[in-house]
Amino acid sequence: MRHVLVLLNARAGTLLDRNAEEVRTLVAHALGDERRKVEVHLLSGKNLVRGIRESARGPHDTVIVGGGDGSVNLAARSLHDTDKVLGILPLGTLNLLAHDIGMPMELEAALEALGAARPARVDLATLNGRPFHTISGMGFFSQMARAREVARKWRLWRFFAVAIAAILALRRTGRMHLDVTVDGTAHSFRAFAALVSVNRFTGPGWRRARLDEGLLEIHIAEDRGARSLLKAGADMVTDNWRENPGIVSLSGTSITVARRRRARSWVSTDGELDRETMPLEYRVIPATLTLLMPPRQPA
Repeated sequence: MRHVLVLLNARAGTLLDRNAEEVRTLVAHALGDERRKVEVHLLSGKNLVRGIRESARGPHDTVIVGGGDGSVNLAARSLHDTDKVLGILPLGTLNLLAHDIGMPMELEAALEALGAARPARVDLATLNGRPFHTISGMGFFSQMARAREVARKWRLWRFFAVAIAAILALRRTGRMHLDVTVDGTAHSFRAFAALVSVNRFTGPGWRRARLDEGLLEIHIAEDRGARSLLKAGADMVTDNWRENPGIVSLSGTSITVARRRRARSWVSTDGELDRETMPLEYRVIPATLTLLMPPRQPA
């Protein structure tokens, strides 16, 4: 890193909880030295979107985005297949990609990790031609993934959170007939949800050990009754979901998901909910993004 552009989401929770100008100064001091030029900008709304999109151009070699998964998603889409390096300063709620690479969630520790980070090439995937970095899916899984992150912070209420999330998912989505094609092989399911991940979840929990396998993995919660659905939700929270027979996982480089008699469907991709045209066409893009990886912590 010789010339670093830092784009901070002024509406991110961390900046709202602390003085934003103090945070901007802290970031500049933590990342800058006599060998490195650092520019730090506080942006929000359309200005943040414009700043991230335009970050693929300019004299800087590194772009660090401080925000949540939506901001990181836009940065990955803007910087992949370029000579720019992306760094993540996790200031959002779930921070999916930041968790997977081992980025600390505390601001000062994250800045220290970024200062020692090294670039590595990682995979992205596309949904109907648009890149994303971690997960995309419909129904039960999206709701449960959010509940799991809440449960991690409020241990005493973890199963209560799971039950509420399962009820909401059932009301919003219900049962689906899905035709799934993985690398040309067709499958049919009656399901509550389907979730596609860029590379495989290897644990513990819903975390990826590698971001460069060149694979997609689809996880399907089959319709085996309400009791089985609640059991699947509990297993997700307790990290036992791989042993649950009601959750089917398939891997490949291209995945198509069709929902019978539906032209459009709600899909959550990297935390952003949108109406998508069916079928959903997923493709992996190997080694397309250069990402700053923090030093691995000793086990």
